[in-house]
Amino acid sequence: MPPRTAPSERQRRLGAELRKLRTRAGMSGDDASAVLDVERTRISHIEAGRVDVPRNGLHKLLRAYGCGEGGLFEGLMAMAHDRGKGWWDEHRGVIGPVARDLAELESRSTVLRLHEPLFIPGMLQTEGYARAVLSETEGDAQRAEPYVAFRIARQRALTADVPVTCRAIIHEAALRARIGGPQTMRRQLLRLIEVSRLPNVTVQIFPFEAGAYSAYSRTFAIFGGATPELDTVYLEHPVNSVFLRDGEHTGEYAKMFERLSGLALDAVDPASPPEAHEARDSLSLIQHVMYSL
Repeated sequence: MPPRTAPSERQRRLGAELRKLRTRAGMSGDDASAVLDVERTRISHIEAGRVDVPRNGLHKLLRAYGCGEGGLFEGLMAMAHDRGKGWWDEHRGVIGPVARDLAELESRSTVLRLHEPLFIPGMLQTEGYARAVLSETEGDAQRAEPYVAFRIARQRALTADVPVTCRAIIHEAALRARIGGPQTMRRQLLRLIEVSRLPNVTVQIFPFEAGAYSAYSRTFAIFGGATPELDTVYLEHPVNSVFLRDGEHTGEYAKMFERLSGLALDAVDPASPPEAHEARDSLSLIQHVMYSL
């Protein structure tokens, strides 16, 4: 099979981690090719994500690179095992590669941390709100429809047999923006309260009075797994979105998220009695905005 020309984020990440481990071990590409008894170019293709490495071959490489049993070892083996097509691959040719990469990351993550200063995060959007947002970004309501359906389908990660733990911090500005009109916004705000009933979902609102840190931090998502070494940060941009894989960068964003959480209002707890909301919290703010629409 010829090398692929457009590897997925998972394939690129696996290759990048193998290159990092090989370099750290002081081994050359020729050394690695000898471990697998393949041509040198095969190692280059593996490290670029252009070809897959069999599980037994990956096991040999990890041992040769000094990567012992543990979270990193198991995480990399799992990434190689996930070679089968996921539901997102059914949308190839209609949905762009970045959206498909996000769906695959969400399906593999155990913890998803979302920070959104302008919009409700896609994982928590209603269909009407998603349609209003994507119709603007795509510039055409008809062209947006496949992306609306795909975005809603991605939310299955929240209710899977082993659901992802989702922590979302949303700026108050996103609650007050009239995306799609008052009725669409009321339904969207109600959705935030409803989804917070899931035991794996936490929603916090960052209020205006907490200052500018949320705007400074901008939109980002952290996809976390069994080990922080394999965390991925996603920075959305209308022209060229970025996936950050370097541990130093992902660690800084993790710290940023915790600071945002500390500045934000207490998380939404729909089960708490009314008297528990004497102090301003995320639920009372969402309800206040919803009733004022």
